[in-house]
Amino acid sequence: MPKKMVKKNTKEKNKIDEVVKSNKNRSSKFQLVRGTKDILPSRQKYFLWLYDEVKRIASSYSFDKIETPILEHTNLFVRGVGKQTDIVEKEMFSFVDQGGDNLTLRPEGTAAVARAYIEHGMLSWPQPVKLWYWGKMLRHERPQAGRLREFHQYGFEILGSSDAMVDAQIIFITYKILSGLGLNVIIAINSIGTVECRHQYKKVLVDYFRTKRSVLSDVAKKQLTKNPLRILDSKDPGLQSVIEQAPQIFDYLSQESKDHFMKVLDYLDELDVPIIMKPNLVRGLDYYNYTVFEVWNNEEESSKAAALGGGGRYDGLVELLGGRPTPAAGVALGIERIVAKLKQAEIAPPTEDSPDIFVAQLGEEAKRKSLLLFEELRLAGVKVSESLSKEGLKSQLEIANKLKVKYAIILGQKEILDGTVMLRDMENGIQEIVDIKKITNEVKKRLDKRLKIKK
Repeated sequence: MPKKMVKKNTKEKNKIDEVVKSNKNRSSKFQLVRGTKDILPSRQKYFLWLYDEVKRIASSYSFDKIETPILEHTNLFVRGVGKQTDIVEKEMFSFVDQGGDNLTLRPEGTAAVARAYIEHGMLSWPQPVKLWYWGKMLRHERPQAGRLREFHQYGFEILGSSDAMVDAQIIFITYKILSGLGLNVIIAINSIGTVECRHQYKKVLVDYFRTKRSVLSDVAKKQLTKNPLRILDSKDPGLQSVIEQAPQIFDYLSQESKDHFMKVLDYLDELDVPIIMKPNLVRGLDYYNYTVFEVWNNEEESSKAAALGGGGRYDGLVELLGGRPTPAAGVALGIERIVAKLKQAEIAPPTEDSPDIFVAQLGEEAKRKSLLLFEELRLAGVKVSESLSKEGLKSQLEIANKLKVKYAIILGQKEILDGTVMLRDMENGIQEIVDIKKITNEVKKRLDKRLKIKK
């Protein structure tokens, strides 16, 4: 083995030994990494419900699903999101791999979608290209309510159209999904115009905040020299009155920017989407222009809680990443935040239909036959359940009772020899012997009869 390779392997081994040694002084009980959560079955029900709703609406509006890798080159986010954003400055999980590549665990979805749009030549596809995604994001944030280091987002992106209807459709879809779940959502909206508009506005903003320098935090003073718009995005309670009195960007928008924004508002009014104008809303990412918006559970929360998500137009992002000029708009929403609001509002996912049939067995041979019988019933469209790992018949029938099934099919040694099954009516306890080859048709016939009587 080459000396260089031996040296590298020894170094890696020493690192592992150090980790093992340091862990000896800690508890041997493994726990979650800070800022992460297990999604247990009771919580998964909410995730699956939301996923189904997002998928249904996406299909209705002709969005195709895209999945981008969890790993991307660091420069994608530095260039796309912006050097002076919180994500790039403080929150990215970045590292240099063994091959010397600078990589980052995906902190947001839009830049990755724009990269895919360029790399796969989507410009040649029929425009606009409408994509949606669902996946994990990672940011090195200080874990707190509504903020995790590992979290999930879903998003919609429309690339290849500058029409104001695109902005409105993105917002409308966002509203439809969340209000359809039962949440009382409202859209906070603003326009930040073009790059030229913001350049003029920044000068005015700097002049204003310099007169308030004595009350600015150290973070705000730093932002004042780098990107004064970021001060408007501050959640610092001590700055809110100063921010509210700041000059508003709408007074510095070009006529083109104002016209675009008014069209978006007209469409949203036609669609009856509840909105509030928020003149200081700028969003925290550099790639936005024209329309920006955030989604809140209700108007009262819009000044004190974390938004459920947000988005806007980003006409310059694709070109910034090396593609041709491509107008685009999109939205991203935090799944954990939505689930938390659903629970807070005591809105539960629809209960799944309970099974109609329970297959119970007694004995090893009966257990094997029950596997085939269960599959036969399932493929025939019967809602069926089982607990084949249980040995006792009593414990299995107790489970059948808890599930409130209509019938239990019992298969034991005697039934195996006779080629039959015992069909038990769980409401009145009456049991009948049925030919095992006819049991599926017999069960379906009885279930259909019950359904007709119920109607």
